[in-house]
Amino acid sequence: MESKNPVPQDILLNILLLAYDKKVLKKAVFSKSARKDIKRGTATLRRIGSDVLLQIEYLMSDHKVIHRNFDRKALAEELLQLISSYGQINVITTFGECEYRTSKKGKAILIGGDRLFQRLEESNEGTEQLEIVPHNREKNYILQGNEPFLIKLEISDARGRVRDKKQPKFRQINRFLEHIRDITRYLPSMGELIIYDLCCGKSYLSFAAYYYFTSIMGRKVSMTGVDLKPDVIKFCNDTARLLEFDGLSFINLDITKFSPKDRPHLVLSLHACDTATDIVLDFASSMKVDVILSTPCCHHELSGKLNCPPLQFIAEHSMLRQKLCDAATDALRLKKLESEGYSVSALELTDPDDTPKNILLRAIKRSDFDPSSPAALKLKKEYRAAQYFLTGRDD
Repeated sequence: MESKNPVPQDILLNILLLAYDKKVLKKAVFSKSARKDIKRGTATLRRIGSDVLLQIEYLMSDHKVIHRNFDRKALAEELLQLISSYGQINVITTFGECEYRTSKKGKAILIGGDRLFQRLEESNEGTEQLEIVPHNREKNYILQGNEPFLIKLEISDARGRVRDKKQPKFRQINRFLEHIRDITRYLPSMGELIIYDLCCGKSYLSFAAYYYFTSIMGRKVSMTGVDLKPDVIKFCNDTARLLEFDGLSFINLDITKFSPKDRPHLVLSLHACDTATDIVLDFASSMKVDVILSTPCCHHELSGKLNCPPLQFIAEHSMLRQKLCDAATDALRLKKLESEGYSVSALELTDPDDTPKNILLRAIKRSDFDPSSPAALKLKKEYRAAQYFLTGRDD
């Protein structure tokens, strides 16, 4: 830098330019905008053709999103304008992070800037370089982050910016909604949708599902969450009321005592613990639900019952025994649902780096299923044989 006493704005500009030149910029978020027409901007590196450009995504005040791409020649001027227009800028690189802030009186500070600039300046070309994502592979999330329920659940801050520590949860919610989107064609296209979320917990995904069906799909929904924890149920009901989610309610009840009068179209079971997942799946299949989406949590039941000599070479190692039982339990659940008239799949819920509990069991009711047919009887026989193979029992 040319100045002996560089100001924070100059340091920040140099950090951004160096991070661009060395291809180590993960993300720069520009918030607290001085402009009324733009809420915030997010800058990332994107490969377009053979060129690496800085792509800036602008979230406008009317919630539209605009993308602009900048090469090295136009970059400095645009970054200077951004730095002068935003009160907070967070820069994340492979070498570290810094945060730029301006006070109400216009005083600027740059936290972590000197150290980050030094590391960038001293780094060798290619060190810690990112793999640049092509523009046509950019992730288009269903949610933007500024939805009221995300703010109320503290996934996002008051400005609609997803909190750094909540990014994995935000990605999980969006991925779950992609699974919801995939199954909408198996639900009734008209009338009120009835949805039960059993063992709902704090219900991040419940609120997301309700929002998707009502606000994005425009459907009328009656959705009920059930859980044993009274404090959690109170929180969820209070939150639903504040959000004016009139069709969403929560009940403090043991799911084994839940006896609704209406047959649901969709049953969710999101991280129900151990055999609670089996209770939910049995309930859903007995109600002949159109679609079941279940993300199992812990799997302890089979570990205590496992009695399979051919697999003893795996089971004698406690860590491998648990992994075996995890996979076998979910496979048995799917085989049972298949024998009861469902088309079944085991899917990845989200990025494995975001959560270890990453399996989504999906079951879709078959309209052509005849429980007395030879094919159905064969499926039941296969389920009993698998159960007997693993436990030596057929109950």
